[in-house]
This record gives sequence, structure tokens and C-alpha cells, in this order.
Amino acid sequence: MSPAPSFRDATKTFAKIGLESFGGPAGQIAVMHRVLVEEKKWIDEERFLHALNYCMLLPGPEATQLVTYVGWLVHGTAGGLVAGALFVLPGFFAILALSFVYAAWHAVPAVDAAFFGLKAAVLAVVVEAVIRIGRRALKTRAHHVVAAAAFVAIFVFACPFPLIVAGAAIVGLLARRTFAAETKDVPADVAHPRIGRTIAVALAWLAVWWIPVGALFLVFGATSVFADEALFFSKTSCVTFGGAYAVLPYVADNAVNHFHWLSADDMLAGLGMAETTPGPLIQVLQFVGFLGAHRSPGAMNPWAAAVLGSVVTTWVTYVPCFLWIFVGAPYVEALRGSRALNSALSAITAAVVGVILNLAVWFALHAMFKSVEIRHVAGMRLTVPEWATVDWAAVAIAVAAGVALLRFKVGMLWTLAGAAAAGLAWRLTTS
Repeated sequence: MSPAPSFRDATKTFAKIGLESFGGPAGQIAVMHRVLVEEKKWIDEERFLHALNYCMLLPGPEATQLVTYVGWLVHGTAGGLVAGALFVLPGFFAILALSFVYAAWHAVPAVDAAFFGLKAAVLAVVVEAVIRIGRRALKTRAHHVVAAAAFVAIFVFACPFPLIVAGAAIVGLLARRTFAAETKDVPADVAHPRIGRTIAVALAWLAVWWIPVGALFLVFGATSVFADEALFFSKTSCVTFGGAYAVLPYVADNAVNHFHWLSADDMLAGLGMAETTPGPLIQVLQFVGFLGAHRSPGAMNPWAAAVLGSVVTTWVTYVPCFLWIFVGAPYVEALRGSRALNSALSAITAAVVGVILNLAVWFALHAMFKSVEIRHVAGMRLTVPEWATVDWAAVAIAVAAGVALLRFKVGMLWTLAGAAAAGLAWRLTTS
């Protein structure tokens, strides 16, 4: 390992990582590995994987937590703050700009046409994620059973995502021999966490998280859109095991059907934005917060409300990441040696595959059909398309995007750009 970098060099490097981190968690972690392990040699392979394993155990975006962990490792709390903030900020400003464009001009034919193609291609991106994660996570018949059960639970019975995570964890613990991978025993004296420090750090970050939320309640009231967004996305930040793709069905269902902040088409457009901008994929939540506040601004100017909604959503999404890292870092080695925890995580990961499959089906129905309705039958909630409303142009773009990604391994940015161009060309030639 190389000597610890100066704070200035570390800041420049983490800024570079933030600007280059496209393509979702897998691509972002690959960028970190190349820069931090291979080029800078600030952290060795074993320590990098050690940190990644820990971050995979946590709710929230694992790539954000990983870069925060490495920042903490090289320069303490200040290093972690800088690394995490610089990873999030490029995406925040990019999504904010695109949100303004979408809210102001998405009804303009050219802009609407580009987003039409983008939304169709997002389906291919999610299907590719199902395949990639499924290959890694579904190793035994038991894993496949858990994934199938999770899909049925969320798609057919609308079970809450946190309940599915908890159920999978319990199954993993009860069937430990089935789900636990081989792990090395970690000596009990490897980590020396101090309870006093843990409590102090936890209280400090809980204050950072919740004092602004309390201020929103005082200024705007408990029934305002800002209060709803702060509470909902705070809860989301605590249950997002498995990354952004796993939690998006939960967010989409609540944002579209419960809060009515945006439509299913809007949600597809937001995911397309997040896929094509640097930073965490979970930044799509900022777009949801932006549109929700823009459309229900109360007494505020709609654009000012939208910006505040973006900030509130981003704040409660990422502040918990710093809480988990700064509180949990001293316990990392102890956690790695827990066979019970490994078994629970294995089952949760399998359930996440079923949840992501639900997301793919949800996107497929809303991207390929112009009319979709919810029917309640014998305790089941069924999403049923009107078959006569199939949009063959959307089907064609989605299939072409899938072939590009899965067969020819075309990069995500090029695939999405091509889909946007195809949507624009289709609308221009048929208008």
C-alpha cells in the first residue's frame, strides 16, 4: 500500500471518481477499484473487498457507502465526508438540471419523443440487471425458491418491501446450513469498538438527519409535501437492502399510487436520467422529490418548492449513509466473521432478485402499453394491461436496446442515447 495521500490529493481523486461514476453500482465500484486499488494503491485488494462486504450488509447505496468508507480510512471523518459528498454532488446537479428541463418542457414534442425512447430502453437496462444479479445470487434451489416467493409476494399480493426483506432474513437464519457460505472465523480481538464513541457518533448523525426534518414540520406543517417526502424517503433509506433496483418498486408504488407525486411514465423518465448521469442510481429519488414538490407546492413558488423537494429528498437519502459508516466502521471485522449474518444476507440477496424482476415486469407493462389497470381479486392485486393499447414502437426500441446490451455488450450510455434518438426519429416521422 502507498502512504496516505494528502487531504488535497484525496479530494481531487474523490472528485474524479464522482465525475466518472456512470453505469450503476457495478460500474461505480469498478471505477473505485481501478483508481483506489490499482492506480493510487491507497488500499489493497483484501481491504477493498473487506469494506465492500460491509457496505453490502447495509441499507442504502453501497457504492456511496464504499467511497465514504475509503475516505474515512485515509483521512478520518473529514475524508469520509468529502469522499461521500463529492460522489453524490455531480449527480445531484445533473438530475436537478434535467428535472427542470423535464418539468418545463417534457410536453414539447421533441423532448417528449426523446424521453419516449429513453423510457423504453430503461426496461432493457432493468432486465440486464435481473440477469446479472441473478447469476451471482441464485446459487442453489433454495435461492431460486426465495426469489420466486419474493416476486409473488410483491407483484401479486403487494407485500411491503421491508416485510419481504425481514422474511428473507428470517428464512436465512432458520436455514443457516442452506444459505450460509463458507466464511473464515475472525478473531474476537480484531476490532475494538468503543460503546461511548458509538453512542456519541450515532447521536450526532441522528441530529444531523432529523433536526432539518423537524424544522420542515415547524415551517410547513405535518401535512405538507416536504414533510411527506422527508418521512417517506427517511424510511426508504433504512430498508434499501440490495441497491437501487431493489427499492424502486417500493418507491414507485408509493410515489405513483399513494402520494400521486408523479406518473408511471414520469418514473421511467427519472430512471433514464439517473442511468445517464454520474453518481448513485438511487439519485432518481431526487427527481421524484422534485416533481412531487413542484406539483404540490402549497404557498411556495412551484420552482422553489421543487428545489427544496430535491434537497430534502437527497438529504434524508444520504445522511443515513454517513451514520452507518461512521458508527459501524469499528465493527467491520467482527461482522465479517458472523456466519448467521452471512446466511441472512444470502437469503436477502436472493429475495432482491425477485423484487427486481417485479420492477422489470412493472416497467414492461407501463412502457409497452398505453393503458394499465389495477384489479383486486381474492386478496390479490393484479396489474393488467389493455392488450389493444400495446405500443409497438416502444416494444421495438426496448427489444433493440436489450439486444445491444445483452448480445453485443454496447455500453449503457450509448444504448440509452441510441434509444432516445430512435424515439425522436419515430415521433418525427409519424407526427
